[in-house]
Amino acid sequence: MNKKIFLVIRIIVALILVQTLFFKFTAHPDSVYIFSQVGLEPIGRIGIGIIELIAAILLLFPKTIWAGALVTVGIISGAIMMHLTEIGIEVNEDGGTLFYLAIIVFILASITLYNQRKNIPFIGSKL
Repeated sequence: MNKKIFLVIRIIVALILVQTLFFKFTAHPDSVYIFSQVGLEPIGRIGIGIIELIAAILLLFPKTIWAGALVTVGIISGAIMMHLTEIGIEVNEDGGTLFYLAIIVFILASITLYNQRKNIPFIGSKL
């Protein structure tokens, strides 16, 4: 994959992750509502926010791209499952924006992880 395209993909994922942190860390009513619906308010909201911040940072450093992508795929998989099972695709009349952003992040992080598969310790050398 072209290095510039790959860099843009990583930056998009990191920006989306970081953008949501404002809502999580300031206890925005929408964020509190979402995490209350799944029984994770407030510890889950803050904890997931910290994990997303770490993932965003890891995505920006060449040696840790694979780790950031792996963490992102994991955390966003959980978010997608919560949307599909607990909170619904549309939350507080947002038109599904949060769900669709999660899908975009999942796809882009999966592309990133696939691109970095050979850099994953212990596994990558066997691919």
